[in-house]
Amino acid sequence: MKSSLHSKINDILVIIPVRNEETTIVDVICNLQSYGLNQIRVVDNGSCDRSKEKAQACGVEVVTEKIPGYGQACWRGLQAIPDNINWILFCDGDGSDDLSCLTDWLRLRNRYDFILGDRGATIQGKAVMTPVQRFGNALATSLIALGWGHYYHDLGPLRLIRRDALAKIAMSDRGMGWTVEMQVRAVELDLAIAELPVGYFPRQGGKSKISGTISGSIQAGTIILTTLGKLYFKKLFSSQPSLSTLHLLSGILLLIGAIILIPHGDFRNWEVFPNFWLGMAVMSFGFILSWGITRINWWWFWLIAIATRILLLFMYPGDDIWRYLWEGYIQILGFSPYDFAPNATELITYRTSWWSQINHQGVSAIYPPLTQLGFRILATISPSVILFKSAFIVADLAICWLLTRQFSYSKVLIYAWNPLIIYSFAGGGHYDSWFILPLVAAWTFLDLKEVKGNYYQQNIICLFLSAIFIGLSIAIKWISLPILAFLAFLAYRKINFKTAILVLLLGILPFILSSLTFCSFNSCYLIPTSSSFVSHGRSADFIPYFLAKIWQYSTTTNTIFALPLALGTLFLLWKKQTYQQFTQGYFFILLIISPIIHGWYFTWIIPFGVATQNWGIRLISISSLVYFMMPYRSSLGNHYWKLTMVETLCLWLPFAIGYCSDRYFKKLFIQLGVATANRQ
Repeated sequence: MKSSLHSKINDILVIIPVRNEETTIVDVICNLQSYGLNQIRVVDNGSCDRSKEKAQACGVEVVTEKIPGYGQACWRGLQAIPDNINWILFCDGDGSDDLSCLTDWLRLRNRYDFILGDRGATIQGKAVMTPVQRFGNALATSLIALGWGHYYHDLGPLRLIRRDALAKIAMSDRGMGWTVEMQVRAVELDLAIAELPVGYFPRQGGKSKISGTISGSIQAGTIILTTLGKLYFKKLFSSQPSLSTLHLLSGILLLIGAIILIPHGDFRNWEVFPNFWLGMAVMSFGFILSWGITRINWWWFWLIAIATRILLLFMYPGDDIWRYLWEGYIQILGFSPYDFAPNATELITYRTSWWSQINHQGVSAIYPPLTQLGFRILATISPSVILFKSAFIVADLAICWLLTRQFSYSKVLIYAWNPLIIYSFAGGGHYDSWFILPLVAAWTFLDLKEVKGNYYQQNIICLFLSAIFIGLSIAIKWISLPILAFLAFLAYRKINFKTAILVLLLGILPFILSSLTFCSFNSCYLIPTSSSFVSHGRSADFIPYFLAKIWQYSTTTNTIFALPLALGTLFLLWKKQTYQQFTQGYFFILLIISPIIHGWYFTWIIPFGVATQNWGIRLISISSLVYFMMPYRSSLGNHYWKLTMVETLCLWLPFAIGYCSDRYFKKLFIQLGVATANRQ
């Protein structure tokens, strides 16, 4: 059997690192030669005995490496390899390797790039390995599985690897990390790997440099773990593109803009607005530059996303946050914010130092019940602006994280590095990130990836979880109700009517449960319909603004806009097939029809633009700065809270045209890119 293999294995070079193994090296060499392995190179790594002389007497090549180290000896053995060599076999010179497996290994060379032995897979090997060796192997291989997704069983010394594969690995370790580096890099390079059972003998001679002593074992373990750590961080960073000028400039501009913004958030003072707009313009320029980024380092992505938000945490907030603090605060005192407006006589004795900054003091709470419970929890800890804003930032960053689970970091830049997003939640302190987060979470259970066939029947639990998340969003902000209707309609189309009803019930449940705290059998005033904000208020509107030019009655009631919103929603139910398509389309229709718009309302649609990279969504993130003309005029004493026609057009046209012409814009940019490439 052995002789039949001789003609096929002249392309294998055996490398044997030795140090003080004169009693075993001859037997090891003879055993290898019995299998037809005649290309043998012994590397003497500082032996004090006759290991070198005995190896030379066997007629094999012996080289010397004076620098100690297992990896150093192996590396020396790989220098000046003959051209006919295609495979490298590593084995120890202490006689512990059971070479009877070689016959099978040699036959498998046409199927694999890397073959190594698993000593623990044989009764003999498991019995001989020390507890320290077994523990070290288990720890190291588990860490490799965790970091690289491939589970090895052993770090054994007996291994056969293709020469060109080893060249691609480009081994750099020169110590005890040699074996673990080879195995990790083999996974990274997607080599064809086989791990086969091998026997293992007690050491036949010499003294172990590792398992023989506690200090040696600790040292080897430390080296292996350190090597794994280095390899893992190298993997993280080497898999990322280098930081180009575009990456740096975009991120730095966002940081500079945020720094400019910090002291200019108190909109009661008109003097802050020039610097506020300057800071937002600098951030917007950095954001625009990010549109050209196709790949980005994960750590640079998160560094800018987190740093800009932390910087604006210390910016003076918008006036909505004082209502949040107040409504959480009075709940602790036992009052319902739905029953008492901030200026209620019953609450006079409880007014705080910041009470005068609460907006619309004559209007009771308009925020849904789950939002109020959130305010109460935070106020119980402390009615602090920093605490409330931190809670909004945490939800905001959670949205970033959910989006990066399904889309590339470069795509998520449209949300994570968006100046409107960063200001709205971290700077202005608006709670809308709480409302967006469960909508994005629901999306992760549905169609972030293309859904085909009977996905919903097979993953009905995902459908129900999505309904619950949408229900949480409804209990935080009412406007999610049509999204629940879409999900129920989807359940009806894909499964059956009963499932659709169950989806509706699950979606309504969070609102019902959170309402119990504020409702009784006699009353449940969760929406102050008498408020001008609800009944006929106007703010930065688009279609209602122009409708009022030809139909004055439309300015007296907001309920008339429910009909076009309902018709638009029905159209989307019929036309759109996925959650993302419906939600993005619904928010677009809602925003252009709504009679009351605040700048941060545009944040609702932005996360769903990650999938499409819609041009209208990109542009509104910048043109929304026009909204702040209203608080600017208010700080000057003009409290007419409406935009001029020119301002309205500047705010809305980029959004409307960009959104509706998104396909044209993308096609144009592709054509420009092709034309540029052809010229080059």
